Amino acid sequence: MTETRSDLYPPIEPYARGMLDVGDGNHVYWEVCGNPDGKPAVVVHGGPGSGCGTSGRRLFDPERYRIVLFDQRGAGRSTPHASDPAADMRHNTTPHLIADMERLREHLGIGRWLLYGGSWGSTLILAYAEQHPERVSEIVIAAVTTTRRSEIDWLYRGVGRFFPEAWDRFLAGVPGTPRDGDVVAAYARLMEHPDAAVREKAAADWCAWEDTVVSGEAQGASLPYGGRPDAARLAFVRICAHYFAHGAWLEEGALVRDAGRLAGIPGVLVHGRLDMSGPLGTAWELTRAWPDAELYVVESGGHLSTEESLGHVLGALDRFADRPATA
Repeated sequence: MTETRSDLYPPIEPYARGMLDVGDGNHVYWEVCGNPDGKPAVVVHGGPGSGCGTSGRRLFDPERYRIVLFDQRGAGRSTPHASDPAADMRHNTTPHLIADMERLREHLGIGRWLLYGGSWGSTLILAYAEQHPERVSEIVIAAVTTTRRSEIDWLYRGVGRFFPEAWDRFLAGVPGTPRDGDVVAAYARLMEHPDAAVREKAAADWCAWEDTVVSGEAQGASLPYGGRPDAARLAFVRICAHYFAHGAWLEEGALVRDAGRLAGIPGVLVHGRLDMSGPLGTAWELTRAWPDAELYVVESGGHLSTEESLGHVLGALDRFADRPATA
């Protein structure tokens, strides 16, 4: 069983950082914290497009882990930033991000690493691990999603039955889109509009909807999406809409279908039973398809982190810290 604890490790600063040229004019920001000789672990941030923060550093014992964080293409400190309308989104896809992770692993001289992340980060983790299982020692995921089109449709349409007023406002943000139309694709088009005011309104409307969906989670921030700085909010929505309008360039259901490729990789999945953004069913399906995964259901938890869910994550990372990263 995973030991539960909710106290983060003390704040730390990176001992190395840089900008990795990943091609197509993109440079990915990366940093490494903790013990240079410790077990390699990488934090895969959510969004897509949220960027990595400092809290991810504090989940790992800095004496035992070599902690890698990076900003995915167009997000955080990576360049070009997706808030710049001139940034070319054609080279920002899931296959590109998987290749970027491999390039970063090789750049840092890492053989195998533990993967940690949540929400969109779980999709990228699973896509990477199923393509490169030999490079993964363990996986820890909080808030499991696989970005199936059915999951996207739930988040941007289905869950609207619980928030009908807010969903009508969300739909009104893309005039001319029918109620059964592709709302996500309509927002993706608005985020490419030449008028900055149009892009800014679309980003605000999108974030207002995201904030509504998690509004029942009392322990979360009041405006976790809309409260971001302007540039970060624009990049987040532009990247999200771009990825979700394309089904993240993943075959529907492939990540669950191909979870057998993860055989032999220990995994810990943590999911809130009250997660309105991504219902528990996806985590349950994944656990059934991946025998080496343990699922911890947080009965009072939602999509955002709670003390209990954090405890399961910290417990798993502590447990895996002394497990050899070598095959």
